[in-house]
Amino acid sequence: MQKPEASIAIQVVPKAPNNEEAVRIIDAVIAHLKGSGLPTYVGPFETSVEGDYDTLMQLVKDCQLICTREGAPSVAAYVKISYNPNAGVMTIDEKVTKHHQ
Repeated sequence: MQKPEASIAIQVVPKAPNNEEAVRIIDAVIAHLKGSGLPTYVGPFETSVEGDYDTLMQLVKDCQLICTREGAPSVAAYVKISYNPNAGVMTIDEKVTKHHQ
């Protein structure tokens, strides 16, 4: 099995009038990430996704657009990117499985 060439960790912080509305918007973003068909790991502060670089960069853009489409007037997105097109990056499973057994 070939390792993914890239992984991202993304946290979106939509401007919202209350926590419930912020969570609703964030849930829409998470649903989109999970619906991408790529390996996805939802954590308490950010969501990690792995795959090819171009697809992941489109997902980063999508996350911000989803927030505004869902009613947030603005959004801050904090993104970490790991990219290694030749040897691939560590997978989500390699990073966290031992901590969840």
